Amino acid sequence: MSQVESRLHSIGLKLPEPAKPLAAYVPTVRTGNLVFISGQGPKLEGKMAYVGRVGSDLTLEEGKKAAELCALNALAALKAEIGDLDKVKRVVKVLGWVNSAPDFTDQPLVMNGASELLEKIFGEKGKHARSAVSAHVLPANITVEVEMIVEVED
Repeated sequence: MSQVESRLHSIGLKLPEPAKPLAAYVPTVRTGNLVFISGQGPKLEGKMAYVGRVGSDLTLEEGKKAAELCALNALAALKAEIGDLDKVKRVVKVLGWVNSAPDFTDQPLVMNGASELLEKIFGEKGKHARSAVSAHVLPANITVEVEMIVEVED
């Protein structure tokens, strides 16, 4: 087990099976030392665990948990591409869309669920640039979608 996966286990989390794409795209694309991870939803054991809008159907805390789960799914896709998460040199960029109620403006706080997890398990290498934006709806009415760009070692 990698050091990264050991840290995940120490906080009570584990990598899920990588999700299959919902449409005509691939989960990851590697070019040089960068891996681009397609948007991942809050899928758990084959089902979307969080659906609906943050601020009306779900709380901020539930939104954060959804973002954390999206990050876990992104890491599962990354592991499938590179084989070992200890090869991560740096999480470069995270982009998150939050299915938001019309008056909800705390998208950055929702996305902290993903960002805080990445920093916990990768330390300094997990600190990243980030965008957190509102969406009036997301595919399958999921609560959050997260994509990432990660630099890896050869």
